Amino acid sequence: MQELPPDQIHATDQQEMSFLDHLEELRWHVIRAFMAITVFTVAAFLSKEFVFGTLILGPSKTDFWTYKQLCDLANVIGVQALCIDKLPFIIQSRQMTGQFTMHITSSFAVGIIAAFPYAFWEIWRFISPGLYIKERKIARGAVFYVSLLFLIGVLFGYLILTPLSVNFLANYQIDPSILNEFDIVSYVSTVTTLVLACGLLFQLPMVVYFLTKAGLLTPDIMRSYRKHGIVVIFLLGAMLTPPDPFSQILIAIPLIGLYQFSITVSSRTFKKISRDLD
Repeated sequence: MQELPPDQIHATDQQEMSFLDHLEELRWHVIRAFMAITVFTVAAFLSKEFVFGTLILGPSKTDFWTYKQLCDLANVIGVQALCIDKLPFIIQSRQMTGQFTMHITSSFAVGIIAAFPYAFWEIWRFISPGLYIKERKIARGAVFYVSLLFLIGVLFGYLILTPLSVNFLANYQIDPSILNEFDIVSYVSTVTTLVLACGLLFQLPMVVYFLTKAGLLTPDIMRSYRKHGIVVIFLLGAMLTPPDPFSQILIAIPLIGLYQFSITVSSRTFKKISRDLD
């Protein structure tokens, strides 16, 4: 029997597993991931004052960190329009189960964000044994970089995109006689959607890296279809953010920057592949 080249030998010498064995293995990885999410969700639910009062409702208050930084910047450069000293809206609960439902929803969102690195690591533990040694070398550090990009995206969504969107929507009026009274369901859904969407969309450089390693993407393709990529970015922003153009533009701006950065990632990866083949 012909021997496989070293780079096509699987990373482990485990015996071939049946389809049901693979399903059983996957089931336990998924269970552990959900257990981690559940633990963080319960912890967030029990920490109502901090999670809901400080984190979730933070962007609705003028003493939020982002608003303070804008006011400090306004004082330095002398442009007082940047200082957000009032948010003309109130949050109401118009459904009997509204507050309780949103308490659970916000706790679950916090649980997903907090447990994401561990949950991704569990899924990666299931995938990695099936990779060849060369493929595992290519994917080295995947858990760290995916988690890092997710964290950066979440921070951008929470500290930049969410407060600016809340301020814009709170101050937008088609007539002064119409008061902004937002339902708690709408507010929490908007905040969690913006934050989680940013966390996921910021994975673009990792997606580009693996597609380039797989030979499915090159930097020349990304440069040639730059305009198409920007259109796709705006479409993704429209689908994953609330239906207001301000939020969509705000999330599209860093994604365009990430697209440019991804071209650099693809270029360096492609050059390394070319050197290895020489």
